Amino acid sequence: MQQSETPQDDLFQPMIWHGSHLQLLDQRLLPHQEQWLRLEQIEQVADAIKNLAVRGAPAIGITAAYGAVLAARRCQQQYPDDWHRVWLEELAELAQTRPTAVNLRWALARMQALELSDSNAFALLEQEAIAIHREDIACNQQLARSGSDLIQAGSSVLTHCNTGPLATGAIGTALGVIIAAWQQGRLKQVFADETRPWLQGSRLTAWELARHQIPCQVIIDGAAAWLMASQSIDWLIVGADRIAANGDVANKIGTYSAMLAARAHGARTMVVVPWSSVDMATATGMQIPVEQRDDSEVLSLGGQRIAATDAAAWNPVFDITPAHLVDFLVTERGVIAKPDTEKLTALAKADG
Repeated sequence: MQQSETPQDDLFQPMIWHGSHLQLLDQRLLPHQEQWLRLEQIEQVADAIKNLAVRGAPAIGITAAYGAVLAARRCQQQYPDDWHRVWLEELAELAQTRPTAVNLRWALARMQALELSDSNAFALLEQEAIAIHREDIACNQQLARSGSDLIQAGSSVLTHCNTGPLATGAIGTALGVIIAAWQQGRLKQVFADETRPWLQGSRLTAWELARHQIPCQVIIDGAAAWLMASQSIDWLIVGADRIAANGDVANKIGTYSAMLAARAHGARTMVVVPWSSVDMATATGMQIPVEQRDDSEVLSLGGQRIAATDAAAWNPVFDITPAHLVDFLVTERGVIAKPDTEKLTALAKADG
C-alpha cells in the first residue's frame, strides 16, 4: 500500500485520502444522493464537520486528522517562517467545531504531539493520520467480535442514531456489533429509531443495513418504549460521542429515554465505543458540554417549516445517560459489565 492511500477494509468507507486532498461522502444527502466532497483546505474540513457532512465520533476524529495534514501543507507554503504557530491556531479553531465528541480533540492532540520539522512535517502528519484511520479499522473489527459474543441466538435489537461505516473508518461501533451478530445468525429482528431531527437512523442506519442485506424496521423515536412493552426486545445497542470516567454516556439526543425504556422493560443495554471516546479527565457526564444547534433543525423538515410561526425550539444534540443504566460497555481494550469509575480506571491503567 502506498503511504498516501486510505487504509482498506472489506466494507464501504465514507472518507478516502488521496495525498493531496480528502474525499468525503456528504452524509446530508443520503440516502437519495451519493455525492462526494473534495476537501483541500482545513476550512472545508471544519465546515464538513460543523455542518454534519461527516458525523460520528470516530469518523470526525479521522477526518480532523487528515484536516491537520492539509493545514500543515498550506501553512508551510504561506507562512514558511512561522508555519507551526499558525498551524496550531488553525487546529484550535477546528477543535471547536463539535465540542461534545471527544475523538475530535483526541485526534488533533495526537497530531500536535508529533516532533515536526520543516522538512518532515507533511510526511509525519500524513503517516499519523493514516495510522489513526488504520487503527479505527482494527478497533471496529475487535468491537464487532466482542459485542456480538454477548448476544444470544434469536435476539431482537433496537439501535439509535447511526454508528455504522458512515460514522467510523470500517464496519462501525454499535452497528458493527449488529452487523456481525446478524451474519452469525444471532439476530431475528433489527429495529432502528429514526433519530430526529437529522434522521440519522432512517436515512443512514437503514441505508447501511440495506447494503448488508439486513432487514430493518424503522420506528419513530417516541415508539421505543411501546416497542419494548409490546414486543420482546432483547437489546438496546448504541454508540457514544463521549464516556465520562464514571461510565456516564454522552450520545445522540434520545439515547437517555431509550435507555430508561430498556431498563423498565427488561431489555439489556450495550454501549460500544473505541477507547478514544473514553474521557478519563472528565469525572461525570454532567461535566460534558452538550452542544446546542440551531432552532431550524427542529422547527423545519427538509427545508419546509413544520412548526407554528411563533414557536421556538430547544435543540440539544446529545443527552447524558447515567452509568447505572448501562449493562455492558464494549471497547477494544475489554468489555466492562456495569461500568463505573473503579472499573474504567482499572482498564485505563491496565492498557494505558
